[in-house]
Amino acid sequence: MFKSDGWRRLALNAALAMPLSASAAQEPTTARSDELADLVRKTETQASTFMRGDMDKWFGLARIADDFTLMQPFGGEASRGFDGSPERLARLASYFRNGDAKLELVQTYASDDLVVLAMIERQHGEVGGLPNQDWSLRVTQVYRRQAGQWWLVHRHADPLVRDVGLDTAAALARGANLRGR
Repeated sequence: MFKSDGWRRLALNAALAMPLSASAAQEPTTARSDELADLVRKTETQASTFMRGDMDKWFGLARIADDFTLMQPFGGEASRGFDGSPERLARLASYFRNGDAKLELVQTYASDDLVVLAMIERQHGEVGGLPNQDWSLRVTQVYRRQAGQWWLVHRHADPLVRDVGLDTAAALARGANLRGR
């Protein structure tokens, strides 16, 4: 069994093996680099628009596939599909306000008809009535080409941008109530 320092050293070595910037992560070797760069820019615009609560504009920018899955940063079961009704967009708009987002691209993976973006969404805003604060998330998004356009088919997001340590991670895995209530 490793001691805590052993795990930290292992994690640090693994992190150092990863690309350190968006430009390093995206060094293109295919002819599709412009298309990937455009998809990353659109993804950043969508994230920023979402954090501002401008859901009508966000939904106009987003292409969400019928078989879309979402693993929300608040945890719980994965959801399937997306309700883009005016009522649902209005509820989302009232929940997210006055924010902004920038993407820190960690890695891209691409084939002819599938793209995976692994990234950190560095964002802030008013969420759920809370004051403006950092809401940065670790995010993986999967896009599939359909009829010449990139459609979002999967999003996984979690708030574990900062190290929470073994005890907190274990408590989260057990479903512990970390609010202290």
